[in-house]
Amino acid sequence: MNKKNKKTVAVLFGGCSTEYEVSLKSACSVIEHLDHEKYQIILLGITRHGEWLKFDGELNEILKDTWSTHKSCVPAVISPDRTTRGLLVMNGGVLQKLPIDVVFPVLHGKNGEDGTMQGLLELAGIPFAGCGTLSSALCMDKDIAHRLAALEGIKITRSAILNLPSYHFDNDPSRELAEILKTETAEMRYPLFVKPANAGSSFGITKVDIPEDLITAVRAAAYHDSKILVEEAVTGFEVGCAVLGNDVLTIGDLDEIELSGGFFNFKEKYTLETSKIHLPARIDEETTRRIKESAAVVYKALGCRGFARVDFFLTPNGEIYFNEVNTIPGFTDHSRYPSMLKNIGISFGQLLDELIRLAVKG
Repeated sequence: MNKKNKKTVAVLFGGCSTEYEVSLKSACSVIEHLDHEKYQIILLGITRHGEWLKFDGELNEILKDTWSTHKSCVPAVISPDRTTRGLLVMNGGVLQKLPIDVVFPVLHGKNGEDGTMQGLLELAGIPFAGCGTLSSALCMDKDIAHRLAALEGIKITRSAILNLPSYHFDNDPSRELAEILKTETAEMRYPLFVKPANAGSSFGITKVDIPEDLITAVRAAAYHDSKILVEEAVTGFEVGCAVLGNDVLTIGDLDEIELSGGFFNFKEKYTLETSKIHLPARIDEETTRRIKESAAVVYKALGCRGFARVDFFLTPNGEIYFNEVNTIPGFTDHSRYPSMLKNIGISFGQLLDELIRLAVKG
């Protein structure tokens, strides 16, 4: 394809987030599988500290996290000016404009998956893959996502919300916090899960079996967010559902997480030391149909577009409980989301093509 006919795709990676390292791995897979005959690819990285740099080095530099010190790096930002529709690049003391046709944000967690980046891109008038500003923010907040799913008739677990912006844990507010927890969880059954309302990759999540451990769990969650979700555990296992599309939805095979103990925390998600992922999930056709229908309901209720992974819990008696939506799930070629779509015949490259098409279509 002639260079002038190629779409210019900017891949965003890194980010000022606890999921920075996950983003690097996902971005490398996306960059590797994008069709270089179809697309002119621009790499725009964000360091852990929030510095934006245009990068022209090898993928291995991203994987090793040495990319930001590479000689090719120059300062660059997405211009909010809609007449620019691209990057402002500072190269050799000269400010240059670099047009972009579409952005592929491969940013996990806060400051990338929560609507902040999406808001900038919408302001800039640049099409981008994935959910929009409002949807990204709604899905990131587990409490709000649960409430909206419940309004659509989807079952959610019993929960309580703690808003702790005034707590400074260095001052040890254990007594006051213990009273609040006692009141809020009085009718809840153990075990409980304590989670930051806005975080990903299971950061800050603790399974609590006895009341005496609640304060420690809240402290761990509060490190990531001032809004804390405390919810009853569901007996059963987790199933994931890959959803692709804007108006017309394609839903991949379900997968199932088998745990030998504990829960699917950050370590298990990326090492699978004591857990297994079964694809397709080991459930009957009728239950599969119900979960896929529920995933479509949640996806539409939260205003999702492009792609998302919708996760549920399935109990031994067949009840389906909504867990969460990941609007930018892990995106290596062996991650759960692309694997579920691969199982129905959509390759990684085809998936990327479709996400770019959906982004441009709007």
